[in-house]
Amino acid sequence: MSFIPTPDRLIPELDPREEMVLLARALWREGYRDHLSGHITYNLGDGTLLCNPWLLTWDEFMPDQVIRIDLEGNLVEGDWPVPLGIPLHLALHDVRPDVQIALHNHSEFGTVWADLGEVPPAYDQSSSLGGGEVVLVDEYDGAVNSMEAAVKAVASMGDADRALLAGHGVFVLGSTARAVYLRAAALEQRCKNAWMVRAADGPAKSSLPDWWLDRQLKSDGNGFHGFWEATVRAELRREPALADAIESRLAAV
Repeated sequence: MSFIPTPDRLIPELDPREEMVLLARALWREGYRDHLSGHITYNLGDGTLLCNPWLLTWDEFMPDQVIRIDLEGNLVEGDWPVPLGIPLHLALHDVRPDVQIALHNHSEFGTVWADLGEVPPAYDQSSSLGGGEVVLVDEYDGAVNSMEAAVKAVASMGDADRALLAGHGVFVLGSTARAVYLRAAALEQRCKNAWMVRAADGPAKSSLPDWWLDRQLKSDGNGFHGFWEATVRAELRREPALADAIESRLAAV
């Protein structure tokens, strides 16, 4: 790809499908890689959602394989099936239409803490990034391909932006791909580092001051410019076919 970053444009202009693919691939490398599990929805604001396709892993699907569904989970556009656990997203977007992107997966260390039924402390500043409240949904009511279980999980989550779903995985919300990536990456780092601290018989409480944690909590996840952009560039370097597809689309505009 011939794109060269400049201080005022760090990445090429991406459309929502491209953002979704890059988000999925980047988070796959961060530990969000439980085989075929996981779904990302992108609210288009017209009564439909973009969604990653069922049967393809997060590190392999491409923009032209992203599907579009309505708010009842019916396929509107695309050739691939709808993911089995999509009721979790339908329930979420129904009660929180302000959320643009919702992401669910069984991340490696996030799932460990969900299994423990505990929200770990943020022991270091990188683990505290992303903003938004992290909560535990502490009752497992079944897989979220059940609408009843999905509705209960979303109700238990309340207004939080990140959740550990007991016996299940994680759920991360945000207004942009940048925010969701930062929140999801920081949550997994928080869970990993907290596990290491516990294994080393470290302190039960973070030494980060309350003023710092409060400031991070109030962030919408969009203020850390450069973090998402560096990740996008790295993924485009790793996947020339994706970079070429984006370049071809931009050339045709």
